[in-house]
Amino acid sequence: MPAGTLHIRKNDIVKVMAGKEKGKVGRVLKIDREKSRVFIEKVNMVKRHVKPGKTNPQGGIVEKEAAMAYSNVLVMCGKCNKPARMAIKVDESGEKLRTCKRCGDIFETKKK
Repeated sequence: MPAGTLHIRKNDIVKVMAGKEKGKVGRVLKIDREKSRVFIEKVNMVKRHVKPGKTNPQGGIVEKEAAMAYSNVLVMCGKCNKPARMAIKVDESGEKLRTCKRCGDIFETKKK
């Protein structure tokens, strides 16, 4: 999938639809557009051994989120409370809006 075509954004609530974490719901922390991967809060946790350093003076084993494929997740609609595909609609002012294909509800748009 070419970079830039991902419709999921940071802070979206998503549900995992495939893989070992199937059925889990979480918030998107980070998106890697080049590799088409997403990091979801408290989903796909892995353990890493870290050396002592400035950020972790004690060292030890740290649990953190691992990336998962973008194609395995769907955005949760706030209105129908189900995972839904997204449609892009243009309003009167020419602004593109992300809408739920199931119920037509508009996903919140926070552009900076």
